[in-house]
Amino acid sequence: MPMVRMTSKPAPRDQQKRNSRVALVCVVLVASMLSLAYASVPLYRLFCQVTGFGGTTQRAIRPASEILDRTVTVRFDGNVGPGLSWDFAPLEQTMTVRLGESALATYRATNRSDRAVVGSATFNVTPDQAGAFFNKLECFCFTEQRLEPGQSIDMPVSFFVDPAMATDRDGAHIGLITLSYTFFPVDAPRLVDTAKTTTTGASRGL
Repeated sequence: MPMVRMTSKPAPRDQQKRNSRVALVCVVLVASMLSLAYASVPLYRLFCQVTGFGGTTQRAIRPASEILDRTVTVRFDGNVGPGLSWDFAPLEQTMTVRLGESALATYRATNRSDRAVVGSATFNVTPDQAGAFFNKLECFCFTEQRLEPGQSIDMPVSFFVDPAMATDRDGAHIGLITLSYTFFPVDAPRLVDTAKTTTTGASRGL
């Protein structure tokens, strides 16, 4: 007669402990994945700001310590994202600056809708290698901008190109930098201080 192998089922209490351990492991795994996903956005932004990856510009707290004779041309570009009824464009198309020289460019935004709208600007420069050398001292992109119906504001951006670009292996050949902004509507706008809006750009009704 063939032998029949008998398998014993685990006791209900042991099975319950195993199920509890599996459930705990799953909860910890899901929580870890969510934490990693949440942290990845600010970490990615910090990485881009430090390295200039993807054309991300830098934020400076003081002007450059030296100004070189070498010049670079900066081209300005402005766009609006879906769902934002604004006109947005630079007042200057191009500007030639010396490396290390502080310069001021101005963009104008007009709210064409019949309600107040808050917008936030994303930005980058091309070529990507220029991102590590393009420094902003002041910019309307640092804060959200609120425009009343029909209101227009002129918004400045103060910047300089780091003199270190002249001796950098990837940056030395760059002669043209395009600074591009895209405004998007803020889904759940926070209260915006009107004084802050006036600080980032002189409010002018046209």
